[in-house]
Amino acid sequence: MATDIQIRPIEPTDNIALAKVIRDALTEFGANKPGTVYFDPTTDALYELFRASGAYYFVAILNNELVGGCGIYPTENLPTGTCELVKLYLKSSARGTGLGKQLLLKSMEWAKQNGYTQVYLESMPELSKAVSIYENVGFMHIQQPLGNSGHCGCDIWMTKEL
Repeated sequence: MATDIQIRPIEPTDNIALAKVIRDALTEFGANKPGTVYFDPTTDALYELFRASGAYYFVAILNNELVGGCGIYPTENLPTGTCELVKLYLKSSARGTGLGKQLLLKSMEWAKQNGYTQVYLESMPELSKAVSIYENVGFMHIQQPLGNSGHCGCDIWMTKEL
């Protein structure tokens, strides 16, 4: 089967499919709990959310189907020069293809090109496969959250210098 992969900026018509990818992934890993993006109302309006200055979101299209995404967000109260890597989710059919890592690297490249010097992220034990990808690209664990993401359901915090 030929695979046609495209990574592009989020568009308004991506909102519904992207919210489904995110909520399905969280449900699959048992991470659909309060304090996570599962219940965050902005999950249904990501195009609008990522219109903020200093924010950017990439979506992955595989064989003409939206299969995931990843973004950079200037989360409130982060240290100067720091952005948050947010909402890296893939449909189960797209996992294990290297697409998640591509989205992650492309997002970090955008952050660096746009003046950020450090990337911060939050995760949880249920998403251990993602955490191992973060570790593999050089993210280091830290002991407490940074900024004010509003996602109290996460208890893994990591940073990486750009």
